[in-house]
Parts: sequence; C-alpha cells; structure tokens
Amino acid sequence: MAENYDVIIIGSGPGGYVAAVRAGQLGLKTAIVEREHLGGICLNWGCIPTKALLRSAEILDHSNHLKDYGLVLEGKVSADVKAVVARSRGVSARLNTGVGFLMKKNKVDVIWGEAKITKASTGAQPGEIVVGKSTKPVVEPQHPLPKNVKGEGTYTAKHIIIATGARPRALPGIEPDGKLIWTYFEALKPDFLPKSLLVMGSGAIGIEFASFYRSMGVDVTVVEVMPTIMPVEDAEISGIARKQLEKRGLKILTKAKVTKVEKAANSITAHVETEDGKVQQIVADRMISAVGVQGNIENLGLEALGVKTDRGCVVIDGYGKTNVAGIYAIGDVAGPPMLAHKAEHEGVVCIEKIAGLPNVHPTDKGKVPGCTYCQPQVASVGLTEAKAKELGRDIRVGRFSFAYNGKAIALGEDQGLCKVIFDKKTGELLGAHMVGAEVTELIQGFVVAMNLETTEEELMHTIFPHPTVSESMKEAVLDAYGRVLNA
Repeated sequence: MAENYDVIIIGSGPGGYVAAVRAGQLGLKTAIVEREHLGGICLNWGCIPTKALLRSAEILDHSNHLKDYGLVLEGKVSADVKAVVARSRGVSARLNTGVGFLMKKNKVDVIWGEAKITKASTGAQPGEIVVGKSTKPVVEPQHPLPKNVKGEGTYTAKHIIIATGARPRALPGIEPDGKLIWTYFEALKPDFLPKSLLVMGSGAIGIEFASFYRSMGVDVTVVEVMPTIMPVEDAEISGIARKQLEKRGLKILTKAKVTKVEKAANSITAHVETEDGKVQQIVADRMISAVGVQGNIENLGLEALGVKTDRGCVVIDGYGKTNVAGIYAIGDVAGPPMLAHKAEHEGVVCIEKIAGLPNVHPTDKGKVPGCTYCQPQVASVGLTEAKAKELGRDIRVGRFSFAYNGKAIALGEDQGLCKVIFDKKTGELLGAHMVGAEVTELIQGFVVAMNLETTEEELMHTIFPHPTVSESMKEAVLDAYGRVLNA
C-alpha cells in the first residue's frame, strides 16, 4: 500500500525545500522528491557558488589596485583557478548538507529518484506519484546522498507541488557541448582559464560570468541581441553598468547575434551579425551560452493530466494553483521572474494557502527584486522609467550619484547611481534602480518600502545612518521632489 502524505513536493531547490520546511512547521505530513542534489540548481550550480567565485574575483581586483588605497604589496597577486573553484564547491557542499539538516529538523521525508504524477486528487482520493530510479546520479563526493532516504515506489498526497526548476536554454545549431561551448555548469568548474571567452547573452548569468572571467584576466567579449545589456533593467542603469564593464576591459556588442559557430580542436569561431547586417568572426578559446533558461516540465505526467503550460512553464495563479485540482507549481518551472527568492516566497504562499491560514496574500511579481552581482553590481525592483511611461503613469524621477556620497568616495567606489520613480499624484514608489558597490544589499530597503506602500513623504522623513552608501537612497527620493541636499 502506498504511503500517504498531506503534501509531496517534487524538487528540492529554493522553492521546494522552503515549501517543505514551512509545511513541516505547520504540522503537515510532508515528503520531498529529489533526483540529483538537495538545494537544486541555485545552491549547487547557480546563486551560491557563483557568488563565491565573484567574491574571489572582487578580492583579486582590489588586490591589484592596492596603490589606490595607499598600500604596497611586492609583486602581483594572481589567481589559482583550481583553488578558487574548490572554495566555491566547498561553499556549495556546506549548504547542501544544511538542506538535509533542515529536512530532518522539520520531519520532512526525502524520497530519492524521479517522480511522475500519475493521478490528481479527486474528492476524498489523494493524488499519486510514482518514483523511479534517478537518471541523474550524484557526481560530486562532497554532495553525498542524505541518510535514511526513501526510494522508488508509489506515494500519494492530497496536494502535489511541482518545484522542478529550470535548465539552460539552447539555441538550435549552437547547442552547448560541455567542451568548447559551455553552460553555467562548465563555467563554474573550469579545468583551466581560457585566454579568450565569448559570452552569448547579457542577462544576469552571462554578465556575472563575463565579469568573473575578466577579473581572472581573460579576454572577454559579450554578444547581446537587444539594444542594451541586462535588458530587463532600466536603460539608464544598464548604460552606466556597461561603461564600467568596458572600462574594466570587457568588449560588448549589442544589437548583435551569433548566427553560427565553427569548432576547431581547442577554439571556436563565432559568426556575429550586427544591426547593419554585417558579419564579423570572433575567435575564442571557449564560449558560454547564456541565452536564458527553460522550465523542467517534461516527464512529469502533466500532459496526460491536462495541466496547462505556456512557453515551457506551468501556468499558475498567485497561490501556485494550476488548472488541475491538487496540483501546484512554484519557482522557475512556474515562469518568470526565474529567481530563487521568488521561488521561496511562492513556496511559502502555496503552503500557507493549502494549510488554510487566514489572510494569505498572492505573490506580487511586481515587487520581486532583481540582482546582478557583476562589478559594478546592479539591483532593481518595480517599474523602469520606460515601462512607467508606457503604462501612462505621470511620474517623478529622482537620481543621486555615488560621486556625491561620502562613504562611496571613502571606499573608492564612487561610480554608481540610485534612481527612483514615483507616481506624481499619489507619491507611490513605482520603481527603484541602482548600480554600484553593494547595491544588491541596499535594494531590500526599497522593496520593504513598496511592500508597506510607503510614500515619498515617509521616505524623506526616514533617518538614514551617516556615513553609508544607503544615504544615496534618501537623496534620490529628495531629488525626485527638488529637495536633494548633497548634490
């Protein structure tokens, strides 16, 4: 007889394991199915290990500019790429173990294998999944299988949550091969540092890797089909980021696309078509394909059950519900923005709705912050200036340059900007956009303000500590209303 649960979650990434923790806290009998590694892509191959790499890159950059801070070091600091990668993988392994501990702490069963939903719940009958052998065996010794896991078999639950994440998207004819054309998997664990690298795509993944490899001394070229890099960001902010990246030596081609890639024994030649129709050939040792990701919706039994999908993602409402009773989806598999923190929030909302908690609010995707951890960092929330105008909003825009911020100047990080967008009539904060040092740590202030429906008046009367880079946030608000004090 199949073991029955209140909730079964397929996938243990940020959305899945957080949903499992919350379900356990609420006393729901819960199981989570995983086929490869606890923590999912974010913890093992994305958010966390990339930040470890970028931290090494940041320290290296600072070390090579010590004279700017009045410091002297004999000789030049260099990178040991194997040691840098080993540190990154160690950080990932530590957190991977931590997820296993959280499952045990919250009495969540871990089922190892690949799940397929064979029945949806109907009335008093629970839904059913069949777990088969994993086709994705653990490949790293520091990521061992957790102890006392359950295995192949049939399991039932009234509520089944799909949290299977996403994988790199491949363009026809330019598919990654793991050797010459990399995805983020290979880019995270290079066996050597290539002398030259072409990055196709300038979203967060592409730009972060471009920034890292440039810090490591690699000759990097970025190709982006859109007019600006990081195209989801405010154009003014991405323009500033581009100038700073180019100042660091990155080559960036926008309104350009890779149409063909020729492979040699140890290099590639990319045919890049520019806006005017001309084609140039770029030779590089390696290439990273960073043209986005697509949801893992295959082999889950969704089509047979009639679960609605759109452009490779499961269609849900604000609570994670699909069109089929008892089946839910959260995180990347449920569509953009494909961000770990959005997945975590969706997981909590979904579980609390299932548990029948009062006053559960649907996920508001308009208040999900985005962060890119290149140098300089970029962070944003809400509407861009262009989008606000497109929607017909009557707006006030405020700006404050880090060049006027005392802490930024003292840090030697005065190349940055804080930009805010308000509704002129109501004072509602519609969007905030930042580029510069540690802005990924600052953006949460604006996210909290938006969530609390804070007005410009309340922000202007908030006391920010001095000296901090955060003061630029208040000054930008003041600037929107003609009251800036330090510029």
